[in-house]
Amino acid sequence: MLVLAVVIRRRSGLPWARVIEMDTGPTRTLAKPLYSARLGLTGKPDYLLQQGQALIPVEVKPNRQASQPYLSDLMQLAAYLVLLEETTGNAPPYGLLRYANDTFRLRYTDEVRNEVLNSLAEMRDLLTATDVARNHDEIARCRGCGFRSQCEEALS
Repeated sequence: MLVLAVVIRRRSGLPWARVIEMDTGPTRTLAKPLYSARLGLTGKPDYLLQQGQALIPVEVKPNRQASQPYLSDLMQLAAYLVLLEETTGNAPPYGLLRYANDTFRLRYTDEVRNEVLNSLAEMRDLLTATDVARNHDEIARCRGCGFRSQCEEALS
């Protein structure tokens, strides 16, 4: 059993670290989401690992198969890094994004933090905008949009 556990852990790409909270499966232990009133940001990573004094957020996309991480997934992980820094006062060194067959590491840098803060500012600006351009070319997304009937740029 121990050998099998070691093999599975190595294949996962995740570090040997204590799982202190999880938001997956029937035994969810992350009781409350991470929250920053100052930033107006809330989120729950799938796992929080403790490695020494550092907390490492892990986001799992089990059905995603890609050789490079999606930008949206990296931004989600980056938001968890910012939230951890905001809520604990300690900046995590990195976060992990797990796809079906690969694990990607996102180092937490000033550039990553600024990208999240800039995205939040842009989103706040867009909430009050009266004319917002479509940001994709995906017919399926347009079909599922609640604003399709009012959108001058709808694809379907």
